[in-house]
Amino acid sequence: MKILVTGADGFIGSHLTELLVRENHTVTAMALYNSFDTRGWLDSIDPKILKELKIVSGDIRDPHFVRNAMTGCEGVLNLAALIAIPFSYVAPESYVTTNVTGALNVVQAARDLGVAKVVQVSTSEVYGSAQFVPITEEHPLVGQSPYSATKIGADQIAMSYFRAFGTPVTIARPFNTYGPRQSTRAVIPTIITQIAAGQRRIELGALRPTRDFNFVSDTARGMMASLQSEKSIGEVINFGSGFEISVGDTVSLIAETMGVEVEVVEREERQRPAASEVERLHASNAKAKRLLDWSPEFGGRDGFKKGLAKTAAWFSDPANLARYRVGSYTL
Repeated sequence: MKILVTGADGFIGSHLTELLVRENHTVTAMALYNSFDTRGWLDSIDPKILKELKIVSGDIRDPHFVRNAMTGCEGVLNLAALIAIPFSYVAPESYVTTNVTGALNVVQAARDLGVAKVVQVSTSEVYGSAQFVPITEEHPLVGQSPYSATKIGADQIAMSYFRAFGTPVTIARPFNTYGPRQSTRAVIPTIITQIAAGQRRIELGALRPTRDFNFVSDTARGMMASLQSEKSIGEVINFGSGFEISVGDTVSLIAETMGVEVEVVEREERQRPAASEVERLHASNAKAKRLLDWSPEFGGRDGFKKGLAKTAAWFSDPANLARYRVGSYTL
């Protein structure tokens, strides 16, 4: 297929772009424009893959740019979004214009151009704290942060185009993705970078919440499967490992994997407001298995530990670690 990937310069987007090229798709990779002409993580991928890409720099908030980038494409995966929860507390309007308006621009262009498939990439944060587990796609949507509220809005805009106009939309809803290249706004890179830098007193936020961590290659495979299958049209589909673990136990498992002992200090500035904290996430991936024959390669405790080892090895490379401000709190 001829595919547009928005947000291709980001953590998940760069891994997804690599996978699509390896699977012989023709990919246009959209990166956020900046005057330094940097293209995020696309500047670091395999040069052989980079050579196969058409890279366009622009802004998901501009409907004219989005339409031009999508022209001639058969499918689009919309990963362009602001995703850091703490920054959504201080700059909420930027999340509305990027996440909600951006999604609108994608589905409107897809409708006008007759694009064969749109995958709107969601997040498990739209569920809020689990009201039942495992969380199925029928779980209520609860916006506990401006970020999650805008992702709910983006999903609903996209799905409304399926219902109103027959635009072939799928909502791909990954749970907590981790792996090489992730920002230290996320907990696993925060832990690993501090340990890799030689620190043994690790600063974190709340330790009690539980998460369902999904290795980035599993997330990318799920998104590609969503794009390729007709069974996914009009559907919301979770992608999660099905393994639940607390942040505190995640610290212990990372320390074990990296062969160190650590002490954890909970810092108030790293914690969400009490009513905004998502206390529990645990995915049901039964629908992904049924519709797409997708299952996590890094599922369960053993799979999680295998994914952590790969992630720790990448961050422990001095060249990669040097990209991060270790120990500083990243919004």
